[in-house]
Order: sequence, then C-alpha cells, then structure tokens
Amino acid sequence: MTEETPGFEEKPDVPSDAASPEDAAQEAESADTAGSAPAGDVPDVALQAQLDQVRSALNERTADLQRLQAEYQNYRRRVERDRVAVKEIASANLLSELLPVLDDVGRAREHGELVGGFKSVAESLETVVAKLGLQQFGKEGEPFDPTIHEALMHSYAPDVTETTCVAILQPGYRIGERTIRPARVAVAEPQPGAQSAKSASDEDAKASDEESGGPEEG
Repeated sequence: MTEETPGFEEKPDVPSDAASPEDAAQEAESADTAGSAPAGDVPDVALQAQLDQVRSALNERTADLQRLQAEYQNYRRRVERDRVAVKEIASANLLSELLPVLDDVGRAREHGELVGGFKSVAESLETVVAKLGLQQFGKEGEPFDPTIHEALMHSYAPDVTETTCVAILQPGYRIGERTIRPARVAVAEPQPGAQSAKSASDEDAKASDEESGGPEEG
C-alpha cells in the first residue's frame, strides 16, 4: 500500500514541444491571412468598369467645355466685327454729309481763297475727319480703276499706254476698305493706231538689227 504525500496531486505528463493556447491562436490567424492573400491580388472587375465609366464621362465633359470655349471665342470675334462694321457705317453716313464742305474747302485752296479765320476752320475740319478715318485718294497719272474711279470725261492721248487718269475733277474718299465716294476723273486712252504703229516700228528695228548682225556671205 502506497502512501500519498499530502498537498501534492499527480498531473498528466505534457510533452515539452506542445504549443500553448496563445501560440495556437497566432498560428490560426496566420493561416487565415495566408489563405486570403491570393484573393486580394485578383483585379476587381466591377471597380475597373466603374473607373472606365468615370474616365469616359470626364472625357465627354472636357470635350464639351472645349467646344463651348471655341463657340464663345467665335461669338466674341463676331461681336467685334459687327462693332467695327457699325462704327464704320455710322462714320461713313456722317462724313458723307461733309463731303460737299470738303469739296468747297479744296476749291478755295486751289484758288488761294483759304485765308484768315476760314483757313483755321477748314484745317480744323480736315483734322477732325482724318481722326475719324477719312482718307482722300485720286491722283493724276495713275491707271484708271473702275472700282475706285468714276470717269466723267474721256479722250485719247499719244503719250499713254493704258487708260490713265489725266485730271481729278473730284477727289475720292474712303474709310478703311470702304469707299464712300469714288474719285471723279477725266481719263485718256492710247491713240487709236498708235500701238500698231509702235509695234510695226519695233518689228522694223528688230529686222534691221538681224540683217546687220547676220553672217557675211563669202
């Protein structure tokens, strides 16, 4: 009969390499993490599709903004052109009423009557209309242009080779590219037959040069 020692109980033998409950829990958590890692590497198709949709919408909105900006720039240019055109029309209408006065000033200057206070007023008027963009044109000796000249007199002259303005009866006026009044002129055309005679004379001179410069016969 064996005697038991008081205060001591027998315990089952535990292997020395057995894991504690804490170690077992950590191993289980690591296993779960290791098992779920490959699933995170797989692309999310739904998220990618949503991203593509957002990018497509962004491109559409960007194109709309660019188109709207282009339309606004075209609108600004049209408004500016219309503003300039309205200004030119208003100035042309006003200055057209002053052309007879300017004609009187020009005739007075030609006759030496532009003196005293009348001269100062006339020069001030010419300065004002010049600031408004009024330009005078038309000179003797320039070729006749039906788009800016109005022929009131016609003649022939032996010393011209084309239709030429030989006298300015009334000067023309323009604002920018807009002609307010064409220059009224007297024109002269080449004398009929003068060109033919000149051509014949040139041919005779050429033939004479060829004969004099040709080889001599032996």
